[in-house]
Formats: sequence, structure tokens, C-alpha cells
Amino acid sequence: MKIDTELVLKHIKDAKKGKQISFNFLLDQFWGSVYYFLLKKTENDNDAEDIAIQTFSKAFEKIDSFNEEYQFKTWLIAISKNVYVDFLRKKKASISITTTNEKDEEAFYVIDDSPSPEDKIITEQNLAKLLRDIKQLKPKYQEVINLRYFQELSYKEIAAQLNEPMNNVKVKLLRAKKLLAEIIKNTP
Repeated sequence: MKIDTELVLKHIKDAKKGKQISFNFLLDQFWGSVYYFLLKKTENDNDAEDIAIQTFSKAFEKIDSFNEEYQFKTWLIAISKNVYVDFLRKKKASISITTTNEKDEEAFYVIDDSPSPEDKIITEQNLAKLLRDIKQLKPKYQEVINLRYFQELSYKEIAAQLNEPMNNVKVKLLRAKKLLAEIIKNTP
């Protein structure tokens, strides 16, 4: 897929002004390149996704420092290399903890708080389908969707609860919404 350089530059300029739609465009446009680069490095889908999320988080946080004379993709890949090196250092320094099968199973279920009476009336059938679709997402995406849209927490509250930077939460939520939209579009 050929990238329209003019359009990318326009969105970079708009992202520097804080326009959310431009961040969405840049994430959609470059997610695959960054993710597959990291997948080759890590050979692990979860690690590649986590590092890609951190890469976009750092990139969006520092977008003002991007020099438009260079390629945005190259800049993202350079950031992802640094995040990957940090990941390797942390992995080497940490003690690996194995989880039980029960803990793994628990991670796949979204906590279903009872909806209010008006929510039941309005969304009873659609909610059941939506929850089935959400359960097709990876647990980390299920969690951010649940915290944001079902528990109605702010980005700041979600970041505190997950002990992650707010930009990571925003990128994770963008990615989760995109994946959920694809699931909804492809299920009858």
C-alpha cells in the first residue's frame, strides 16, 4: 500500500495541534509497519503489540519534536527500537512469574456489572452481542474497553488503575476500538 506523503504530513501537522482524528489516522496508517517490525524482533504477538502501543504512545507524546524533513515511518521505527531495547532490559532484569491455568482463564472474562433499568430496556439484545464481540478481543483490550465504556473511568483513572502512562491507555483504547469495529463489521 502506497502512503500519500502529503496526507501524512497534513495529519502530522494537525496532530501537533492536538487533533485526535490525526492521531487516529497516523495510528491506522503506520500500525502494521511498526507491529510487524516488532513481531520479527520479538517473535511474540503480545510483546510486539505491547511494544507497538508504547512506541505510538511515546511518538504521540513527542510529536512536536518530529522533523518533517524525515520520514515518519523511519522515526517510528527508531522509537520502537529504543522501546524494544528497554523491553529486553526489563525482561532480563525481571523474574519470570508463571500463572496458573485458572488465572489465565480468568483473564478472558469481562466483569459484567448489572446495567441500570434504562440500559436494560435500550440495549438488552445489542449489549449481549456487543459483549460477545468484546470477548473476542485480547484481555488487555477487553480491560480498557470495560474500564472506559462500562465503568466510565477517565483516561487518568484508567492509567492509575493499570499503572501505565496515560498515552499508553489512549493508544490501547484506539487500537481496541479499531479491532472491535472490525469484529462487529465481520460478524452477522
